[in-house]
Amino acid sequence: MSDSILLHVEGGLARVTFNRPASLNAMDFEMGGRWRDVAHAVTSDPSVGAVILDAAGPAFCAGGDVVAMARGAGGADVTRMAHVIHEGIRTLALSDKPIVAAVQGAVAGGGIGLMLTADYIVAAESAKFVSKYANIGLTPDLGVSTLLPAAVGQRRALQLLLQDRTLNAEEALEWGLVAEVVPAAAVAGRVEEIAGFWLANATAAFGHAKRLVRTGADRPFAENLDDEAATIGARFDTPESQMRVAAFAAASRKASTKENA
Repeated sequence: MSDSILLHVEGGLARVTFNRPASLNAMDFEMGGRWRDVAHAVTSDPSVGAVILDAAGPAFCAGGDVVAMARGAGGADVTRMAHVIHEGIRTLALSDKPIVAAVQGAVAGGGIGLMLTADYIVAAESAKFVSKYANIGLTPDLGVSTLLPAAVGQRRALQLLLQDRTLNAEEALEWGLVAEVVPAAAVAGRVEEIAGFWLANATAAFGHAKRLVRTGADRPFAENLDDEAATIGARFDTPESQMRVAAFAAASRKASTKENA
């Protein structure tokens, strides 16, 4: 089994770790296939309630491994591999598994798209974000042309893609590219806290909320409403929801009784 991406599942939590630190976790063809396979494994595992996406070494992900591509690969090869990696991105992003990313270092090129596969992103104060596609004559892939403007807006996405601009962590937070910025030593603990919150509560409901938001961007409004109605009805009939709804109703009645006393 490849170790370019590590997968560990325990107690309902799946940890997916980019593991090519010597290459700044840049994704070569082998790692791209591993990414797709891990995505299918995580999303098809009913025991998984939450996912942490993190990385080994000083960088989160430098995007595609351009050095490896330059060793004899042609455009058709790059296109085929992009489709493979895109399958992994689509599988995770549209799943009902909530994902939190721990960004401890630099994110470049397609690494931005891989990062944005996560639904909640915690970045270290030292993290940096840069495009660099056009600098080497290439165009966005790995979901960047869709996920980046969805996160920060079209105008800001174009600023990052059309200029040789690097965002620091605070700028990324202000733009909405990441959700939180914490000291580097606190990143791992914070993402575990977030994933733990999902697992300790109605994790399936969090997962479906994520799925509804992600899929809703590309569907007619009426179809989204139908999905919302079906999903909330199905959740209402689960033992977990019935217990939580009953507890909420009891607490509300108790509060109302105190106010009227």
